[in-house]
Amino acid sequence: MRSQENRMQDLNHIQNIYFIGIGGIGMSALARYFKFQGKNVAGYDKTSTSLTRMLEAEDIVVVYDEKMKLVPAEFTDKENTLVVYTPAVPAAHEQLVYFKNNNFNLKKRAAVLGLISKGKTTLAVAGTHGKTTTTAILGHLLKETNAKVTGFLGGISEDIQSNLILKGDEVIVVEADEFDRSFLHLSPNIAAVTSMDADHLDIYGKKEELENTFRQFARRVPENGTLFVKNGLPLNGITFGIEDNADYSAQNIKIENGTYHFDLKTPNGVIEDFKFNLPGKHNLLNAITALAMAIQYGSSIPRLARALYSFKGVKRRFSYKIKSDKLVLIDDYAHHPAEIAAVNQAIREMHPGKKVLAVFQPHLFSRTKDFVDDFAESLSLFDELMLLDIYPARELPIEGVTSSWLLEKIQNSNKKLIQIENIIEEIKSSNPEVVVLMGAGSIGEEVESVKNALQDEA
Repeated sequence: MRSQENRMQDLNHIQNIYFIGIGGIGMSALARYFKFQGKNVAGYDKTSTSLTRMLEAEDIVVVYDEKMKLVPAEFTDKENTLVVYTPAVPAAHEQLVYFKNNNFNLKKRAAVLGLISKGKTTLAVAGTHGKTTTTAILGHLLKETNAKVTGFLGGISEDIQSNLILKGDEVIVVEADEFDRSFLHLSPNIAAVTSMDADHLDIYGKKEELENTFRQFARRVPENGTLFVKNGLPLNGITFGIEDNADYSAQNIKIENGTYHFDLKTPNGVIEDFKFNLPGKHNLLNAITALAMAIQYGSSIPRLARALYSFKGVKRRFSYKIKSDKLVLIDDYAHHPAEIAAVNQAIREMHPGKKVLAVFQPHLFSRTKDFVDDFAESLSLFDELMLLDIYPARELPIEGVTSSWLLEKIQNSNKKLIQIENIIEEIKSSNPEVVVLMGAGSIGEEVESVKNALQDEA
């Protein structure tokens, strides 16, 4: 019998790909990629979501129960099946246990990405914040400048309403995820590190260990490759920043009608008059990162300027759901204190003087525990706060770690705990001018209902 490693080399000859956790944003992009390649694709996920329904509409079978008997028969053929799983799936998951015990070819998502990108020019974006939007901008820039690009995005691009770009296979764009050290499977020709803030301490234990892992990722870039790093990070590379001395830096920034106008300082001189429509300095930094990588890849600079201006954004990354003089509704994935502070900065810059209500669903007991004081500080920035229960995702509760505990620490007289089923009536009773929904959990599934309920008041 061939070894797993040898079978892995024969991926082209494997016909069946089964995903455990197929509804994840990165997993679903891979599933759609293999479907496009003509493979049989199916998978499991815990709940039906807009992403899983999108997959089902593309004739990908999704099961919502972990019982092995629900797995379509062809995916039990060991020699012709690759099983891709996410580390978020519990080790006792019935399907995962079966595939492991029966010596199936099992790979994490990142390992499969590493295999797909092997031998191809690969551009990878890493960082605790900013990687999803940066990857989406970069994929858009390459696509619009006619590169033959495949892009695996960590979010749904508003431009293509998808998390997958399929315009050829000369260059691969990937989001390099630090969770579970997944990005160490990649060897990118051009890479960027946007941030190295403490996160995923349930995996890493200490911030220092997380930073060491980013250093390992940096070393994955070959000698003839290029590493871009945010100015100030403890890594050696070409720097990027905003209004600073970085190698690539946004200069002469102005805001006109909600659009950034700026010049781009590069090692080869200043390129004038870029325009960018996403709000917030954090998004402007993402744009600079993507521009630097695209320029390094060799994209046409005049075309890049046009492409950047046409970029519409990423779903759940400062997504305007309602935007009128009376009411603004924003949806954002922010689930870390630094991201929440960045959202506040963007709102204050774009909607000065408006009363802002934030509705936040904490994500993970461990993250809430590790950063409770930082969360309290960033959530205190809003005029009014409604806090939902902690979304557990993959975790069991931690004693004493609750939304009530976090609420007590928040310095804001206008704050309260609410239940997710009451979210619409609570928002309506507040009568805000700007509402922002934040979190990486189930709050994302409530956005459309909130939008529909508030539409009449806009």
